[in-house]
Amino acid sequence: MPLKLMYLTNDPSVAAIAQQAGVDRIFLDLELRGKEARQKNMDTVISHNSPSDIGKLRAVLTKAELLVRVNSLYAGSKAEIDRAAADGADVVMLPYFKTAREVRDFVSFCAGRVRTCLLFETPEAVEHIDEILSVPGIDEAHIGINDLHLGYGKRFMFELLADGTVERICHKFAEYGLPYGFGGVGRPGSNVALPAERILAEHYRLGSSQVILSRAFCDMSKIHDRSHLAEDFKAGVDDIRACEAQCAAMTKQEQNDNHAQVQKIVAAITEKHKG
Repeated sequence: MPLKLMYLTNDPSVAAIAQQAGVDRIFLDLELRGKEARQKNMDTVISHNSPSDIGKLRAVLTKAELLVRVNSLYAGSKAEIDRAAADGADVVMLPYFKTAREVRDFVSFCAGRVRTCLLFETPEAVEHIDEILSVPGIDEAHIGINDLHLGYGKRFMFELLADGTVERICHKFAEYGLPYGFGGVGRPGSNVALPAERILAEHYRLGSSQVILSRAFCDMSKIHDRSHLAEDFKAGVDDIRACEAQCAAMTKQEQNDNHAQVQKIVAAITEKHKG
């Protein structure tokens, strides 16, 4: 099965273009609590979206699903989740949790109105993964390698893919029968140190079923002329699907060889960033 492609935006016009290009799920990020402090001095984007964006996106989505990432659990969580469910979210994602109790509360707040997705991005959540995944009512899971690599004190987020951490967590998800994915991916053919082709092959090796299209795939903050956006977006999705077809045809040995290359590239990047 092709990967479920997720794209982050709060712009209904961009969401409509992504949907038409073949994106399976629009990802609205409402998480703000603690994020700026965790990702200080990093080349990341802190979204300042609004709950009012949920209804605006719902109005244009006819084929793609709508996922809403709420804040980590706090006193206002039930109200946030109630709003997301009422305004048309298909899936609600819980970030930055550490305990099974938080997950139980989250599932209770969702109350079967939306599908539930857990974003594993703390070492504590990984440590208690069996207790957490035993909570009834979890529909899917994703590994947030950005915050998780910070939690483990790593220099580069894909170290977790190279050192077996992502693989161990994926095996747990599979053991509990959950659909899952990890991290994000840019465009095949891009001139980057760790190519999208190698990351996509890792998704297939690890049985992943979903991935976020990263900022590098389509960075709207750098696009001022949208006249060719629809064609450009469609070409990017088509490139990913073509790459996936190659990944799906890989033998186990070819997958393992790709993993070895990922480890080699990550080691070189990590060494470069030492100091």
